[in-house]
Amino acid sequence: QVQLVESGGGLVQAGGSLRLSCAASGSIFRVDVMGWYRQAPGKQRELVAAITSVGSTNYADSVKGRFTCSRDNAKNTVYLQMNSLKPEDTAVYYCYLRAFVGGRFVLDDYWGQGTQVTVSS
Repeated sequence: QVQLVESGGGLVQAGGSLRLSCAASGSIFRVDVMGWYRQAPGKQRELVAAITSVGSTNYADSVKGRFTCSRDNAKNTVYLQMNSLKPEDTAVYYCYLRAFVGGRFVLDDYWGQGTQVTVSS
């Protein structure tokens, strides 16, 4: 049906950079939103960044000016460029898709399995 595959997570020192990628595959009729959430142990999952099919973006206040979300609509792929990373950015990052899929006339939500980002001090 629909699969989201993340890549690019890892261990980095504070002040460093990482670039996450998420490729969506399957019977995607029309994408509404793609983006990234993150969740640290014992904490609630939170929106990091999102981008619509027409390119408008939304960022959490904590990452504004440091992270950039972009997409390639032809490939159904979303990216998250993370610069000036801080220890508090440490979390599991999840790719998110909201789309019309498989001929269904309703919007459905899809999640990747998550990729670990660890920022050391």
